[in-house]
Amino acid sequence: MASSFRIGLGEDSHRTAAGGPLRIGGVDVPHDRQLVGHSDADVLLHAVTDAVLGAAALPDIGHMFPNTEEGNRNRDSADMLRRAYDSVVNHGYRLVNLDCVVSAERPKLGPHRDAIAARIAEILEVDATAVNVKAKTGEGLGEVGRGELISARCVALIEMM
Repeated sequence: MASSFRIGLGEDSHRTAAGGPLRIGGVDVPHDRQLVGHSDADVLLHAVTDAVLGAAALPDIGHMFPNTEEGNRNRDSADMLRRAYDSVVNHGYRLVNLDCVVSAERPKLGPHRDAIAARIAEILEVDATAVNVKAKTGEGLGEVGRGELISARCVALIEMM
């Protein structure tokens, strides 16, 4: 018998550039750099979106919101996540929980962790206890450690309704 639970993994990274603020998980974090991408480049919301889509065995964020469509330029990632999760729900699933990691050398995201988790829960209309966000640094190593990019990973657990 098939399990009613499914797991999905999402991952994303975006380069940084001068300017700010830095939008992570739907929260504008004060910083002198911002993420660069076709949409608003919210690396965490993109990882969450891919995680919930993957858990439901649906196509990824790039398929649902291609960067070849002008309508997706500067698109709000919260809107993309809402639409993706609506699709997951329409396929008969609901979110059990998310576990996310953001890797960024600067700014320190620990002080913003609760606000970021609360914003993701608000977007998905789930209890805040269903969303966990952790922050890591690159320890000065690689592109993350040099502050050239920020990456995010997320695991989503969903269950059949």
